[in-house]
Amino acid sequence: MEMEAGSASGSGGGSQSRPSFSRRPSAFHKFTQQNLPSCKPALTPGSVIAIFLLMGIVFVPVGLVTLRVSQSVVEIVERYDVECIPKEYKNNRVAYIRDSSISKNCSRILKVPKHMKAPIYIYYQLDNYYQNHRRYVKSRSDRQLQEGLKYKDISSCKPEEYSNGLPIVPCGLIAWSLFNDTFTFIHESVELNVNRKNIAWQSDRDHKFGKDVYPFNFQNGTLVGGKKLDPSIPLSEQEDLIVWMRTAALPSFRKLYGRIEVDLDADDLINVDIVNNYDTYSFGGKKKLVLTTSGWLGSKNDFLGIAYMVTGFSCIFIAISFALLHVKYPRPFRDPAYLSWNRKTNES
Repeated sequence: MEMEAGSASGSGGGSQSRPSFSRRPSAFHKFTQQNLPSCKPALTPGSVIAIFLLMGIVFVPVGLVTLRVSQSVVEIVERYDVECIPKEYKNNRVAYIRDSSISKNCSRILKVPKHMKAPIYIYYQLDNYYQNHRRYVKSRSDRQLQEGLKYKDISSCKPEEYSNGLPIVPCGLIAWSLFNDTFTFIHESVELNVNRKNIAWQSDRDHKFGKDVYPFNFQNGTLVGGKKLDPSIPLSEQEDLIVWMRTAALPSFRKLYGRIEVDLDADDLINVDIVNNYDTYSFGGKKKLVLTTSGWLGSKNDFLGIAYMVTGFSCIFIAISFALLHVKYPRPFRDPAYLSWNRKTNES
């Protein structure tokens, strides 16, 4: 009853109680109004010159070390797609590569320029090959790679989701276009062993490709795209497929083929027997074989070292330029007479 009376009297009086807000600024209010304590350094000409000079002193040695490490990597690059075409098919390369009755065997000789310490990584390089094309990248089913035939919705794999009315495992254009050139290396009449294990990321092998998922109805259509897969080996162990399925962002890319685990001396001759199966001729692509060692920064890449050095020398040049300007045109610190509006007033 008291509550009812109180509410009635409150409404009859024409006044309503309103929540009271504190006018004291809170921490959040200070943050939104940008009133929090902050460091506002006053950059003097001397401090600016010192900062640029310090950056140059740090960046130049880092660039020199990085460039030296990159240049210590020994790399052999051999383009073989042109030389592996028979003379009678030089003007009709597409007909050659698509004719299964013609032998695709080819032999190239590589000369080792410097001592190559094991492991020696073998890559195949493709140029003008757009794995980042939207329709190509989307033509796959990650769920099917993990679950196999148990997963039914493979519409994302168009146009390679079914063949002869049966689902394809693995489906999609990426798997269908699997690289299928092969390389055999012979040194002093002895075939070098190429280790093709552990060439894919362990996370891909363990989590993205099923251990109980096997290829099914793969490359059984009228148009065969690339390599055929062994139906008795699960996808998690088909490492060449796993490497290929990790699509490249740029039209020129390398993918790991295997490792040679013996040293090669300078001036050694390596005979490479190539089976030139993969069609890059129909779209003007290039194929290269790459043998390379590795440094503590990875494979050969001079760009990082050059970028550090260019940045470092630029900072040193800017520091020297600022120092000369400061000496020639000195300016007292925080002198309001040098403000643009004050200078106009003084000149007038």
